[in-house]
Amino acid sequence: MNIILLGPPGAGKGTQAKRLEEKYGLVQLGTGDMLRAERASGSALGKEVQAIMDAGRLVSDDIMIKLIASRIDGAAKGFILDGFPRTVPQAQALDAMLAQKGLKLDRVIEITVDQAALIDRLAGRFTCANCGASYHDTNHRPAREGVCDVCGHKEFVRRADDRPEAVRIRFEAYRQQTAPILPYYQDKGILTRVDGMADIDEVTRQIVAVLSKIAA
Repeated sequence: MNIILLGPPGAGKGTQAKRLEEKYGLVQLGTGDMLRAERASGSALGKEVQAIMDAGRLVSDDIMIKLIASRIDGAAKGFILDGFPRTVPQAQALDAMLAQKGLKLDRVIEITVDQAALIDRLAGRFTCANCGASYHDTNHRPAREGVCDVCGHKEFVRRADDRPEAVRIRFEAYRQQTAPILPYYQDKGILTRVDGMADIDEVTRQIVAVLSKIAA
C-alpha cells in the first residue's frame, strides 16, 4: 500500500502518518527526515546532499527521487510520503520511478482544514521545554497549571512559526505550491479528501476507511 498525505502545515499529517505506520507496517518517508538521515550516513549521496544544504541551495528533484527510491526498496508493506511531491513535475518523476520498480501509488489523501480554525489551533500550541509534550491553550492544558503532566518540568515554549501571521504565510505557500498537484491526482482517480478539522481519532477513522477499500 503506497500513499501520499497532503495538507497545509498543522493539518496533522505527521500524527496520522505515524498512526498509519504502526497500523499497517508502512515506512514513513518525510523529506526532512530523509535528507538528515542521508546526510548523517556519510554515503556518496549523503555527501552530495550535505554540500548542497551547506551552500544554502535546494536539493534537486533528481536527488529526492533517488532518496525515495533507496528507501522504498525495503518497504515490503508499502510507504507513506509526507512532503513530496510538491509540484506536477515532481509527481510525474515519482510516478516514473515507481513504474520502473513495478510499483504505483494507491491513494493520495488530502487532509483539508479551515484556515481560520487552523490558525487558532496552531497559535494555541505550546510544548514542554524539557520533554516536548504538547499542549494547547484551549483544548489541552496541563492538569496542574504551569507543570508538565509528563515530566513535571515548569518551562514551556512556543514555535515562532505558529504565530498567526506565520501560519497565514505557511498556509498560502501550501495553497500556491502544493495545491496545483491535486488536479493531477484527481485525474488519475486516486485523490481522496478527509476532514482534518475533526478530532484526531476521527481523522484516523476516515483515512482507515479509505485505505480499507484498497486492502479489500
